[in-house]
Amino acid sequence: QVQLAESGGGLVQPGGSLRLSCVVSRTAFSIAILAWYRQAPGKQREWVATITSSGIPIYNDSVKGRFTITRDNAKNTMYLQMNRLKTEDTGVYYCKHLNDWGQGTQVTVSS
Repeated sequence: QVQLAESGGGLVQPGGSLRLSCVVSRTAFSIAILAWYRQAPGKQREWVATITSSGIPIYNDSVKGRFTITRDNAKNTMYLQMNRLKTEDTGVYYCKHLNDWGQGTQVTVSS
């Protein structure tokens, strides 16, 4: 079974930055299509960004221009660089591959 482990969450002020990481194991990482999702308190989980096996990024309009999704195939790791964070970016961030999810990492944007 594929294993995904997120890290890098925390508390940051509005306008700040964070970088999330997702280490993926037990899969052919280099050909995997990977994605980030998030879930705010009391809301449904929503898609944030996807990166294809060839490294092409796709973004939700709400994060376009502020977030950058990348991957390092040598490290079996996907990243989400989040800049100019807003309070509405608060939530638990999850990485996903096919039907498998990580445990999530909490991101809180607050002054």
